[in-house]
This record gives sequence, structure tokens and C-alpha cells, in this order.
Amino acid sequence: MKKVLIDIKEVKKSFGKQEILKGITLQLLENENLVVLGKSGSGKSVLIKCIVNLLKIDSGSIKVDEREISEINETDLIEVRKQIGFLFQGAALYDSMTVRENLTFPLTRLDEKFSNEEITQKIEKVLDDVSLPKAIDKMPSELSGGMKKRIGLARTLIVNPKILLYDEPTTGLDPITSDEISNLINETKDKFHTSSIIITHDIKCVKTVADRIVMLKDGIVYKEGTLSEFENDTDSYIKSFFN
Repeated sequence: MKKVLIDIKEVKKSFGKQEILKGITLQLLENENLVVLGKSGSGKSVLIKCIVNLLKIDSGSIKVDEREISEINETDLIEVRKQIGFLFQGAALYDSMTVRENLTFPLTRLDEKFSNEEITQKIEKVLDDVSLPKAIDKMPSELSGGMKKRIGLARTLIVNPKILLYDEPTTGLDPITSDEISNLINETKDKFHTSSIIITHDIKCVKTVADRIVMLKDGIVYKEGTLSEFENDTDSYIKSFFN
């Protein structure tokens, strides 16, 4: 039986009178790529922001490694967040910093202190892991969209998280680069034994990375299952994604 790393039960979230999440229940298991699929506005990105408490839920429960996110204090929340890597849709690199400086920044936030030599070794290794060793002294403005995604992932991996949250990792990329990023998600899971939630509406990405799929529609879980179960479903809404 695989360990449950994220346990979400009956989570609701509204903005004013607009209900976004209407009672979401799902689990992320150890060493799993869980795809959360749905059209724009279905609540996908709101959900992962709730997982790291960037957004406060209105009701329900979110447990990360058995700790209730909404009830822990700020110090414990920081410790939980150290276990979670969040790859934002636009990579969210600091424009005024080189790649080296972008990758150094998260290391300075850890309790453990590293020498300059150790920091350089960690940066060089993680850049090798994402196949961009020569980008170390480039500025974000010198990088393509796909390269920015890779550096964003490198910045996430450099602190050795157990859980990765990907928010639309292939959005805005050409088909070849999208495939490269999807393959990199799989390589990351295999190499670092991470567990991931991948938010996307890119079916090609889904078919490459998904161990399991949860489809959201109108703020609820519409279907949960394997890729083959989705591909063979006769429901017209599901078929509109997979045809």
C-alpha cells in the first residue's frame, strides 16, 4: 500500500459569491504523477495554491504528510513548504538575477548553510540534471520559454523536495519543447523519487506523464482513473478531451 503524501477532503473555496472549489476530494500517493485535468476556470490552479496555503480554504481538509495545512503555525508551515517544490506557469525567475543567482537564492533560505564551493557544486549538478549546464551565467531574458521552465524546475529541485506541483508546465511552448518538458517530468520522478501533481489541459502531456488522472469540472471531481479508463470512457465531456 503506497503512502498518502497529500490528502484533500471536501475542500471548498470561493471568491466572494463565486464558488471555485465545491467539495474536492483527492489523494497524491508516494512516487506518483497525478494529473489534475480540466478546462480553464475549473479550479485546477486554485487547488494547488490551497495545498501550499497561498490561498486559505473556506472548509474541508488538506493534509501534507499527515499535517493539516490550515491549522499549523507559520513556523511549521515553512517546514512543510520546504518539502514541496512549486513550478509556476511562467517559471517565475527573478529577471534581475543570473541563472546562478536564481539557483543560489533558495539555498540561502534553508537552515543548513553551504560554502560557496558547495553552492557551485549543487548548481552545476542541478543544471546537468535539466540539461542546461551552459546556462549558468545567463540572464532570464537570454533564455527561451522551454529553457526558463527547465531553470524553474532546477530551482525547485535544488532543495530536494519530496513533492512537486507543476502549474501548466507546457503552456506557451512549441510541440517539441512541450514533449521535452513532459519527458523531463517523468525523468525527475524516476531519478529523484518525487511525487507530483501536474495541473494541465494539454492532453499530449497527460498521455506522457500520468500515472493517474483526476478531472475537474465546475469545481468538483468529475472523474478519477487511469489513462486507459479515460480514453475508453464514452462520456461526451470526457471524449471532448481525448478525441
